[in-house]
Amino acid sequence: MSAPTPEPAEPAATPVSPTAPVPSDSARASLEALRSEIAKAVVGQDPAVTGLVVALLCRGHVLLEGVPGVAKTLLVRALAASLELDTKRVQFTPDLMPSDVTGSLVYDARTAEFSFQAGPVFTHLLIADEINRTPPKTQSSLLEAMEERQVTVDGTPRPLPEPFLVAATQNPVEYEGTYPLPEAQLDRFLLKLTVPLPSRKDEIDVLTRHADGFNPRDLTAAGVRPVAGAADLEAAREAVAKTTVSPEIAGYVVDICRATRDSPSLTLGVSPRGATALLSTARAWAWLTGRDYVIPDDVKALALPTLRHRIHLRPEAEMEGVTPDSVIASVLAHVPVPR
Repeated sequence: MSAPTPEPAEPAATPVSPTAPVPSDSARASLEALRSEIAKAVVGQDPAVTGLVVALLCRGHVLLEGVPGVAKTLLVRALAASLELDTKRVQFTPDLMPSDVTGSLVYDARTAEFSFQAGPVFTHLLIADEINRTPPKTQSSLLEAMEERQVTVDGTPRPLPEPFLVAATQNPVEYEGTYPLPEAQLDRFLLKLTVPLPSRKDEIDVLTRHADGFNPRDLTAAGVRPVAGAADLEAAREAVAKTTVSPEIAGYVVDICRATRDSPSLTLGVSPRGATALLSTARAWAWLTGRDYVIPDDVKALALPTLRHRIHLRPEAEMEGVTPDSVIASVLAHVPVPR
């Protein structure tokens, strides 16, 4: 995600009650304060932080991809520590079963009845760590939860708490011991964020912090504290829903997505669901930057992370070094921008 990021606001003095009404400006300040809190644990990676905040505003899920050791899991843990929300973590492994994620019926010998034992998916923020290290059968156990915010066990649908966000991490598929995510599940992630290797300056900062005693396993000691809660999210989402989208902007989003379907480098372009997702993330970005209307730059800023996992390269294009990001960049360069 290469979008510019707003300057972080000062952290709120105290966490906001999750039940009290929150004004829109206060909600924006609380969400921007997340950046300051996460920065206490993670150096740089501002685009990924922004993407996580946008996903929270859009009720979407996030997939973070990067090589081992670039703080993907730490980034999500820092986000969780900055929120007044319930958080659970699942370490995906090759032997993980679907019931280990969703829960299962357990027989109680004392009552001679089966009772439901909820799995870790019943939380506000689910950290799905190294999601591509488990086989597709277990990966697919999250499909219903991510799309419908419920889990069906033994024919009984069980609603998940609100808000509900899956923040998954994965290593690139060319590394040993990984399984590509099913296409149906990839499409359920609102954003795919790439977490790159840090710059030399940032890497020196990381080493300096560790030399000074920073412990990534103890975020409380690092000073990370909750600065936003459910009430802030709800107020922010209501404000985002009121952000104006002109017919020209809607047409611009559609033209971008339709252009991917005509690209000679792709076997499959962006679906209408992808167009809806792009419009949603652009509205959230517009609100975060302090506007109540969407401009073309908002659409461009969120196009890469919103669309890169929704297109499929032709094998010959992939062999020539074409990437999803380069295809989307080319489309953005050629689709006329509305005035």
